[in-house]
Amino acid sequence: MEKKKLKLSVTTTSKKTYSSIEKAKSQSKNSVLIEKKYGRPGRKSFSSNIKKPLSNFNPKANLFEKSYPKKNQEGLKTDYEKRILAEQRATKRIKGELGEKDLKVKSNVKKKELKLTLSRALSEDDIGIRSRSLASLRRAKLKENREQSQKEKKEKLKPVKRQINIPKTITIRELANRMAEQSSNIIKHLLSIGLTVTINHTIDEDTAEYLVKEFGHVPIKEKKAEEIIKNIIDKSKDNLKSRPPIVTVMGHVDHGKTSVLDVLRETNVISGEFGGITQHIGAYQIERLGNKITFIDTPGHAAFTEMRARGSKLTDIVILVVAADDGVKPQTIESIKHAKAAKVPIVVAINKCDLPEADPQKVKNQLLEYELISEDMSGDTLMVEISTKNKKNLDKLIESVLLQSELLDLKSNYETKAKGIVIESKIDIGRGPIANIIVTDGTLNKGDYFVSGLEWGKIRALVNDQGISIEKAFPSTPLEILGISGAAKSGDDFIVLNNEKEAKSLNAARVQEHKDGRSPVSLINQEFAFKDKVSEDLNIIIKSDVHGSSEAIKNAISQIKHDEVKPKIILSDIGMVTETDVTLSKASNAILIAFNVKPTKEAKKLAEQEKITISNYNIIYEVLDFVKKRMSGLLSPDVTENILGSAEILEIFKVSKIGKVAGSKVIEGEISQDSNARLIRDGKIIFNGKIGSIFREKNQAKQVSAGLECGITLKDFSDFQKQDIIEVYNSTVLERSI
Repeated sequence: MEKKKLKLSVTTTSKKTYSSIEKAKSQSKNSVLIEKKYGRPGRKSFSSNIKKPLSNFNPKANLFEKSYPKKNQEGLKTDYEKRILAEQRATKRIKGELGEKDLKVKSNVKKKELKLTLSRALSEDDIGIRSRSLASLRRAKLKENREQSQKEKKEKLKPVKRQINIPKTITIRELANRMAEQSSNIIKHLLSIGLTVTINHTIDEDTAEYLVKEFGHVPIKEKKAEEIIKNIIDKSKDNLKSRPPIVTVMGHVDHGKTSVLDVLRETNVISGEFGGITQHIGAYQIERLGNKITFIDTPGHAAFTEMRARGSKLTDIVILVVAADDGVKPQTIESIKHAKAAKVPIVVAINKCDLPEADPQKVKNQLLEYELISEDMSGDTLMVEISTKNKKNLDKLIESVLLQSELLDLKSNYETKAKGIVIESKIDIGRGPIANIIVTDGTLNKGDYFVSGLEWGKIRALVNDQGISIEKAFPSTPLEILGISGAAKSGDDFIVLNNEKEAKSLNAARVQEHKDGRSPVSLINQEFAFKDKVSEDLNIIIKSDVHGSSEAIKNAISQIKHDEVKPKIILSDIGMVTETDVTLSKASNAILIAFNVKPTKEAKKLAEQEKITISNYNIIYEVLDFVKKRMSGLLSPDVTENILGSAEILEIFKVSKIGKVAGSKVIEGEISQDSNARLIRDGKIIFNGKIGSIFREKNQAKQVSAGLECGITLKDFSDFQKQDIIEVYNSTVLERSI
């Protein structure tokens, strides 16, 4: 069968036209007809034909026959319709919508023939196997991504419900952050209901709950840190074991409290105290008669009231030391009140019974006034007459303490998480913040996480009262702990938690509650701040070795009262004096007090440069005396005046080289040269200065008595008028003190 020649005719509308090339689509040899057409669009073109003979030439073929695209089997009339159909099929093939019929591919088609060519694009047989173009695939992918992004955007726009913790008070800013809402929206909402607020405004719990509900969230009332701690701490009362008693030694200053502990402990602690006075709380554990006893030594000075109060709250038994020669004193009475407030039993130790002037019976009689009745007077208070110098009846004192301990039946759970109380704190240069604690319950282990007041930490080291590092500590044990984040306050609690997360979260909750608990500045305070100062302030900066001493000094200074001068402590901290302290002292014009601490090299150098005096003291009495002296320096002195004489101006003369001279008559006392003088006119003081010179009959005189006339000049003043009074006086300045 003779094969037909295929003819492809392409006409361009450009100025220079070219004929397309027709290639026979056959595996055998075919003839190729190249037709060139010349002409412009819309006009008849002239053509020249070049014929290349081939082996399979058909002479009957009409080379000049006009070629039109024939209608194929599927009814497509144009190339455009074919291309649209191909794209549709390609789209269906990608989406998996083509049937078996549509997916038929000729088996004898070679891979290289799948490449899209002009002839294959117009061939009706290759439409079914045509691959989709890269541009088409890219458009489909972009469309799919666009639809996916729109879908995700719609999902994101859906409101998210959150559980919001609500404290007692919270700022608008913080509430907006917790709800992930814009603060401006919250402010607008409050404005709509008649509340004018700012972003830093603090709202109460009820208002915050209302806002949370309005914005589609779930309010949860935040638990207090103390409530959380109560739930964490093991409250089991099983496995209770006896524990050593905690005994606090209290009494008046210099009655021998520390001396009693020295003898019991067989040490010499008192020699290490400046002035022989205990400046801070010390805790020790001794073993007598096969039993351990923990002793707490408290200061007796009036400034250490709070420290004694903390000691009484921590203790199980109080030993009240009273000197037999001195009797009951103010701090003795105060100690009794603290012990009774804490509801702890009292054992009275009447010390210094070896002195000839000692009168133990007098002490017993004085204690009757405070409801402390000894056993020999049919009472229930144990009283022991001792002497630390001769070590008299000290064993009897220990027996009395152990007897009282048995009556109390002191027990604790050794298996639970440890709890305790901070009795002192300090900052060591090499070791950092250190807290002195007493374990009250449970077992404390090295590596435990804990919270203490507004601080937290991990136990890095445990050091007992003898300076020995230990791995664990049981109830009633006094310790030094290392690893706390900052200087804890004396009297703060000490609680061990399960892990670091709990410790951090509870510490953050406590800090937040502390901030929320601060009272804002009221209008009354603001009004007072703008009033004229009636009294002058003495700014003070205090740096001490331990927190208890710093607190005691601060409380003692605050007790100094005066109408004209007031002490103002702008900083009270522990640790060495630093450059920051010196800079603050200069900026605030404050006195800098270092109690039992030294300045750093940098701070000392800066103080010398800025001429700032660092006052070093070791005894609290000396600190108080220094503060009183500096406050006295701010007091205006008492000035008394004594009128010596007065003169009335009768005439005014002009003298060459001297100027105006007041011709006066001395009406009272004497007028002396270089004396203090004031000029009075119509009852008002016009000038206050000194007498320049005095003339008597053209001669200069040193003084003029009453009844005589003279010429008077004043230093730096010449505006005299008749009938002015010149008054001469002297003044006496008396320094005042507090």
